[in-house]
Amino acid sequence: MSGPRTWRGKVFIGVSLDGYIARSDGGIEWLSDPPDDPGHVPGHRGPNPPAGYEDFMVTVDHLVIGRGTYEKVLTFGFWPYGAKQVVVLSTTLARDHDERVAVARNLPEVLGVLDDGAAKGVYVDGGRVIQEFLRADLIDELIISIAPVLLGGGLPLFGRLASDMRLTHKGTSTSDTGMTSIRYIVTR
Repeated sequence: MSGPRTWRGKVFIGVSLDGYIARSDGGIEWLSDPPDDPGHVPGHRGPNPPAGYEDFMVTVDHLVIGRGTYEKVLTFGFWPYGAKQVVVLSTTLARDHDERVAVARNLPEVLGVLDDGAAKGVYVDGGRVIQEFLRADLIDELIISIAPVLLGGGLPLFGRLASDMRLTHKGTSTSDTGMTSIRYIVTR
């Protein structure tokens, strides 16, 4: 990156109550198909509720995802990102693997793509990619939706950091399915 960062790094992700974004095999059915449980408290939007997915996507022009997330998206049967610039962080994918994505081998390459593309809002997705961006102090906002399930193991959202990272709570909402969405801003 040639100068000061001109974009905001943003996370929008679902996790189990115990902090996993997927099962060890990558399964996310627990997130996309919650059980119908009429016993949940009715959902509510608190003050300053976090954006839903569609509203969140309007705020980003680039996405950075890991190879595992990219491969999971390919199983959806449709491309959910439209014409947004997608960067896949991977050491194994061929650079010309998919015309819809740019493949970067490491974080400096990703930052070069974002700089060259005049990025403003960057959606960072995938456990390892989010962890790497957090360690490099490249995340400004997190919207985390917590599913009412304990998996007991899987792929964790968070990993080691060099020091504490303070967050400012900006809003919370709940859904009728028991999901709790929380928005944080990273305090610097």
